[in-house]
Amino acid sequence: MTGATSGIGANAVKLIAAQPNMRIIIGARGAHSGLEGTEVIPLDLASLANVRVFADEVKQRLGGAHIDMLVLNAGIQPMDTTQRTVDGFETTFAVNHLAHYLLARLLVPCMADGGRLVLTTSDTHDPVMGVGGPKTLEPEELAHPGKPPKFSAYPASKLCVLLTARSFAALSEVQAPHIRVIAFNPGLTLGTGLSRAAPRAIRSFMRIMGPLIFRLVSLFRPQFYPGNPRRSGEILAQLVLGDVNPPAGRVYVSIFHGKITFPDPSVLAQSDEARDLLWRESAIMVGMDADPK
Repeated sequence: MTGATSGIGANAVKLIAAQPNMRIIIGARGAHSGLEGTEVIPLDLASLANVRVFADEVKQRLGGAHIDMLVLNAGIQPMDTTQRTVDGFETTFAVNHLAHYLLARLLVPCMADGGRLVLTTSDTHDPVMGVGGPKTLEPEELAHPGKPPKFSAYPASKLCVLLTARSFAALSEVQAPHIRVIAFNPGLTLGTGLSRAAPRAIRSFMRIMGPLIFRLVSLFRPQFYPGNPRRSGEILAQLVLGDVNPPAGRVYVSIFHGKITFPDPSVLAQSDEARDLLWRESAIMVGMDADPK
């Protein structure tokens, strides 16, 4: 699991770890001891080489055992979109999408029959929901933008996550062993580490006034109804453990006013052409064959 050390993921992993006979391996940057009953392996999602090292270490520790649940929950929303990773990619795109794409390509072949692949996306991917949602998809421009994308980098990266979920759901190596693929939108969730790059004054103001402000805004724009990490983590755990499933043939699960819904994603997220384009270009970027076989 990625993104398990704070916010939504930390709340989810506590519930998952409480289940009997559960072994949890967490990928985390920096020094994290993890929860009791979990194993932590260093993982820097801003480095594709480190993603490969992490995947190799996971396989070694498994010793031939299969993965029942692969949870790719980590995400960043940097204020400075001029940053580039060691591989030269725009950091938001690289961490939120490309690293998880590679990690899934490396670990899905190790998954058990009937397993679950859960990726965390966002309703910001949809231009109908707010500012920045992309109306077109140009993977190369997202990876190497000509100018800082500012508000569009995060929504675009989460569109890529959703399209990647759809790509995996369409693969024969996923369908044949009945691996369930889910793209989870936790909605607007206050109190996570996503805004850690914001100035301290803004973070303090939002911690105090954010719930009230967004509740007022949600009277006119329901998608801005503020959630909390505990509830979002609870639903993520339910999806991971199989207590909740989207309808047959669908992958998108969204929290709306604290409740689980199964809406249609954006028009672009439903495009098979965009899905296949992203898969092909992402494969080139990470140095893999576009054909998983």
